[in-house]
Amino acid sequence: MNFLKKNWFFFSMILGIVAGCLVGYFWEGATVLEPLGTLFLNLMFCVVVPMVFFSISSAIANMKSAKRAGKLMGTTVVTFMCTTIIASVLMYVLVRFIPVYIGDPVFNEEVKTPMSVGEMVVGFFSKPDFPDLWSRRSILQLIVAGIFFGFGVQMCGGPETKVAKLLEEITNVLMKVIKLITYYAPIGFFGFFAALVAAHGADLMTNYARAIILYYIVSFAYMFLIFPLYARFGGGKGAVGTMFRHLFRPAAVAFGTCSSVATIPTNMEVSEDTGISKDVTDIVLPMGATMNMDGSGMSAIIKVAFLFGMFGMNFNTADALLAIVVATVSSVAMSGIPGGGGTGELVLCSLFFPESLPIAFPIAVAIGDLVDPPATMVNAAGDYVASYIVSRFNDGKDWLQKALAKKSAEAENADAE
Repeated sequence: MNFLKKNWFFFSMILGIVAGCLVGYFWEGATVLEPLGTLFLNLMFCVVVPMVFFSISSAIANMKSAKRAGKLMGTTVVTFMCTTIIASVLMYVLVRFIPVYIGDPVFNEEVKTPMSVGEMVVGFFSKPDFPDLWSRRSILQLIVAGIFFGFGVQMCGGPETKVAKLLEEITNVLMKVIKLITYYAPIGFFGFFAALVAAHGADLMTNYARAIILYYIVSFAYMFLIFPLYARFGGGKGAVGTMFRHLFRPAAVAFGTCSSVATIPTNMEVSEDTGISKDVTDIVLPMGATMNMDGSGMSAIIKVAFLFGMFGMNFNTADALLAIVVATVSSVAMSGIPGGGGTGELVLCSLFFPESLPIAFPIAVAIGDLVDPPATMVNAAGDYVASYIVSRFNDGKDWLQKALAKKSAEAENADAE
């Protein structure tokens, strides 16, 4: 009973997802339920976007030294790059032995001209006007602005300034607002998945089935087999059990919303309960929502492998390496948005299939839509796990043991009182 009482909300979210899938499968008109999911996402985005700015700027502003802030961000970026490469290589090895292409799907759609490299760089890291920053489509640019603002406060006195204290208070308030909105999540998940399955149910049974099934299996296997290795490396003894006690809440939110950004509040809650320091989570989790691309890297590999098979081409190692690099870079700015991987898919297709873009791009988009839930799950839940690794290099190898000992002592004191 205690287990159910403690995890009732997690199971209610899962129930919403399962019920939505069943309704969408048996009722073709379930697309009318999509507003239920859209309402939840809109409410969440309106609060999460400013929270990203305030949390990351507050984390930097309230650190005792700018040196620690720089070290944290450097460790975070390196961790994300390494895990993305590992995930993508694992998927590439699998598709070399398990062909993912079947059938002969052909689509004809008009495709926009892809951006140049210069336009991509400018667009990923900046916006022409300040109001443009305050959008879920500008999360990466907002993070860059938050980093600059945080270091600006550091240069003016850091945690001793009134601005630093204000940033922290606003972050705490926004977290409480998000907690209220989250209670609507099971209904939102129900509507989202009912509409998704009703719209794409036929595709699950036809040409895309093999690639989609493989991706779902690999995603869950990655979470259950590779995440524990990361947690053990980052947290040492007891880390795997601690991770699994907290992992499934952010995994369910990410799977249900298909948004890494919408999962940030849940990741922050479980990270705090784990004992990860606040300055680590306030930097790792917002940055992870736009930079931690394990699921997107695997998704890019399976899309390109599928298309190479369809066009009778050999998907060699050089092509795979290029696909990994392009997928990671091009999906960064759009990773927090449901279905936002279209930018990455367009760039991939324009590189590998420039003469067949009207055929290749819609196929890649279709696969991307259908694997979006597990891809986001791996991306967002991986942000929480990556915090273990970043904590190891910034708070010492025994950070988790100290956190668990502190929680145990606090529980004993509470019982004694």
